[in-house]
Amino acid sequence: MSIRNLDSLFDPASVAVIGASSRPGSVGATVWRNLHGQFRGALYPVNPKLAELDGVPVAARVADLPHRPELAVICTPPATVPGLIAELGARGTRAAVVITAGLDAAQKQAMLDAARPHLLRILGPNCIGLVSPHLGLNASFAHLGAAAGEIAFVSQSGALMTALLDWAHARRIGFSHFASLGESADVDFGDMLDYLATDAKTRAILMYVESVQAPRKFMSAARAAARNKPVILVKAGRSSAGQAAARSHTGALAGSDLVFDAAVSRAGMLRVDTLLELFLAAETLARFRGRVLAADPDEHLARLHILTNGGGAGVMAADAAAQLGLGLAPLAPATLERLNAALPANWSHGNPVDIIGDAPVQRYVDALQALLDDPAGAPVLFLHAPTAIVPAADIAAALLPLAQRQPARLLSCWLGDTAVAQARQCFRDAQIPCYDTPEEAVRAWQMLVQYRRHQAQLIEAPPIAAADEPPPDTAAARAVIAQALAAGREMLSEPEAKAVLAAYRIPVVETRAVAADPDAVVAAADAIGWPVALKIVSAQISHKSDVGGVALNLANADELRAALASMLERVRRLRPDAAIDGVTVQAMVRRGHARELIVGASIDDVFGPTILFGAGGTAVEVLADRAIALPPLNVPLARALVERTRVARLLQGFRDTPAVDRDALHRALVGVSQLVADLAEVVELDVNPLLADERGVIALDARIRVSAAAPGGAARFAVRPYPAELVETMPWNGGTLTLRPIRPEDEEQHRAFLEQLSPEDIRMRVFYTRRHIERSELARLTQIDYAREMAFVATAPGPDGREQTLGVVRAIADPDNIDAEFGIVVRSDLKGAGLGERLMHKMIAYLRSQGTRRLVATVLAENTRMLDLARSLGFTVGPVAPGEGTREIHLML
Repeated sequence: MSIRNLDSLFDPASVAVIGASSRPGSVGATVWRNLHGQFRGALYPVNPKLAELDGVPVAARVADLPHRPELAVICTPPATVPGLIAELGARGTRAAVVITAGLDAAQKQAMLDAARPHLLRILGPNCIGLVSPHLGLNASFAHLGAAAGEIAFVSQSGALMTALLDWAHARRIGFSHFASLGESADVDFGDMLDYLATDAKTRAILMYVESVQAPRKFMSAARAAARNKPVILVKAGRSSAGQAAARSHTGALAGSDLVFDAAVSRAGMLRVDTLLELFLAAETLARFRGRVLAADPDEHLARLHILTNGGGAGVMAADAAAQLGLGLAPLAPATLERLNAALPANWSHGNPVDIIGDAPVQRYVDALQALLDDPAGAPVLFLHAPTAIVPAADIAAALLPLAQRQPARLLSCWLGDTAVAQARQCFRDAQIPCYDTPEEAVRAWQMLVQYRRHQAQLIEAPPIAAADEPPPDTAAARAVIAQALAAGREMLSEPEAKAVLAAYRIPVVETRAVAADPDAVVAAADAIGWPVALKIVSAQISHKSDVGGVALNLANADELRAALASMLERVRRLRPDAAIDGVTVQAMVRRGHARELIVGASIDDVFGPTILFGAGGTAVEVLADRAIALPPLNVPLARALVERTRVARLLQGFRDTPAVDRDALHRALVGVSQLVADLAEVVELDVNPLLADERGVIALDARIRVSAAAPGGAARFAVRPYPAELVETMPWNGGTLTLRPIRPEDEEQHRAFLEQLSPEDIRMRVFYTRRHIERSELARLTQIDYAREMAFVATAPGPDGREQTLGVVRAIADPDNIDAEFGIVVRSDLKGAGLGERLMHKMIAYLRSQGTRRLVATVLAENTRMLDLARSLGFTVGPVAPGEGTREIHLML
């Protein structure tokens, strides 16, 4: 990932147009026209056939330019591009927009090879270009520019870029940057997200995505950007073609589009379904100016108050809310009392609040004030249909003072056209969001609620296994897989698959594999205990029930012998090609209240290993009630995965059916996550059904497909899992000291550590004193992205035997992995014990292993203890910064 020289792309002081032209309709002429007279920097045309263009001298070649252009826009034939990039790099140009289309693979590679020695960044090729309105920079061949604003738009489609420009122009929505990525030979979505995440002009990021080439880079950049500002995208391609060949239910269900949804959720972004909704999201963000998105994600925002002057409009809004999973907030008794006093007797007396079509202005004001004062704090959707009683503009003018006092609580829908145009514009001018229909307004709010829910999962990179869980028997699982691969098999037998699950603490029903012989199966059943289930074993038969290969509730030897004979006859008739390897006999599990679930794993071509959960049983593909998550999972992420399915409601208690043991279910999901992290050979895993009830979970059937190529494992995770290999223990002060990466489960322990620091120690670390730490900041400190930052904690058992944190060192690398900025703090009563030095050695060794070039920090000049430690470790200590009272320190790695 790299943002190197992207400031030259989006904030250049000078631009050269290579292929600038006066020929009407040409790309070179359009780009020149868009820049000339608008761009506020130096502008240089290059064309060997022209002497001047619009009064500006034209250079014949790059070498003839009077000054080095910071950015170049190339509009010349494909064969010329690599040479031009080499010339520009030699002149010192640091970025280029290659609008040219039609470069073949060799030409693209030659272009990149020419750029690499000069660190010249390339947008494109085959793109429309970019627009940065704050500079008057329209380095594109779009038909118009954009007004300056706070929303960035990045698109793989040039056509959609021009469409959004046109749409935004009509609605007076401004943008910080527009970028058409084209073929993304160099600059891609990950680079753009990293750049825009810290761009002061950008408040929100919109994207049109067709494909992702570097998933871990994309996920790290998206998670970092989404933590700072809203990231909203629309992605093309929802089909699940190519799944027909899957060998398991999981493979059939886990379509790539569901996996992309899981990636969006995990990164804290918001995905919308259509371009119209992308535009709707853009409008909402522009009007709300981040006020709602910046608030804490309270569940009360998933409920609405609806205020309307017409019952029909209120019903439509209520229906839309129900369809989208939003509720209507109940009216508090005090609110009802106020509304009864202000409204006529025939008002709706509930939510939606229908104030009747003959309402005068004051009735609107009183009703809105009552709802805004309601203790539920729910947002208010105001709906108005024009009447002859009061002009809509008068109502808007009366409501504006209320609306502007609580702007994050109100959204509006002025139904109609001419009669409400002035009122609608009045609200828009005051930055109150306006929508054309009740359904559109509700959908806009639902998108914000969904975004906030995704934010709750942002930067969750937990350990593969919870700290208090016993470790799995990884060696036993690997032995089972190695035996199957040595035999040339890719499908584990059912007993083998269950043995692998059992090694990862996932409960399985007792199962014995025997020959397809009546005496053998009866002996196995006697050993297990009656009743039993009988299942066929064949490498060629994946779904046994499809061929009658399953018999249940066999209560005695006669039933078992008869079932075996019938099963063998049926399987041989329906699948004469299948070799029968034997049968399994397993205990018959009888749980009257159990729900049938499916848990699985498969490998996505882009995002790597994925986890599936949903409703199980023989009709699993027909029901298609499932959700996908990207591992690694911890309990909160497992819980979120379960809640995204319809079957989640059945897991709750109802009538005489007790609730499922959710903790056991979540542990099973975390176990599967750890399994696919440890066992890179696992290609597909299918537990169906997984029975769940109040007593826990148990796997009745399991399939696992493996590959000697080991295509999975933690190395393929799109989100880097907890690096357990970095945990280190050593003797210390007569006991044991542990140095390890921080983890999300450390939140309360880390809070206790920070609360024990003296105000002076905190000031030395963050340059100011503070009374408390916000929960959101604490989460940020413990839920880190291990792909681009690291925090090592030193821990030891306390007097009560429980682990306590003694110190922490943290470093965050820039996207280019050149500089990593660090900070270190040790518990106040442990100063001078050598703990800080141990933590620093740990961090320095880690960053060197990651290829980071330099470790840097800013230290208060009075922090002599830290400065002495830095010097002892080989840091270069700079002079005191004038007026700042700080010193810069750095260590070359």
